[in-house]
Amino acid sequence: MYKLAFNFLKHFFSEATLFKYGFNISPMYRRSVGKLVYVSKNLHEVDIKIPLNYKNRNYVGAIFGGSMLSATDPIYMIQLMNILGDEYVVWDKAASIKYKRPARETVHVNFSFSESEIAEIKKQVAIQKELDYRKKALITNSDTTVVYAEVNKTIYIAQKQHYKEKIKNRSHK
Repeated sequence: MYKLAFNFLKHFFSEATLFKYGFNISPMYRRSVGKLVYVSKNLHEVDIKIPLNYKNRNYVGAIFGGSMLSATDPIYMIQLMNILGDEYVVWDKAASIKYKRPARETVHVNFSFSESEIAEIKKQVAIQKELDYRKKALITNSDTTVVYAEVNKTIYIAQKQHYKEKIKNRSHK
């Protein structure tokens, strides 16, 4: 549903605008309390903030860890889906979070891909047909001097045709 709406609305708005506002109005993302505050035109950079408020304050007055994980969880996957395009299949495969200290203020996360990273991903997928790509994001304060948590993601990326064949062969066994 979201992808269909996104593709239709691309005729009227930029992908960056749709990415930002689509996330921010999506019920599934709003529940995390995270909010996209910046999306670059090419989608290679996304900044989010997670405010401390009554919806995500835990027993000791800090941001609930689940709120931090859920606010960071979908970003890299959906970024890559849109950057790489329809010739690729992109899935979240694993996520882990290592908490460093309690967050008692609004926290921020930057998700970015360089042009060289995207080129390397495409190169590796062209060679291997599929790839488990690992990426880290830091949950910090506004000036990035304090790290509250480290999020590690594993994202599965495959050539669409290879993925279809793999699924087809799996179902015939």
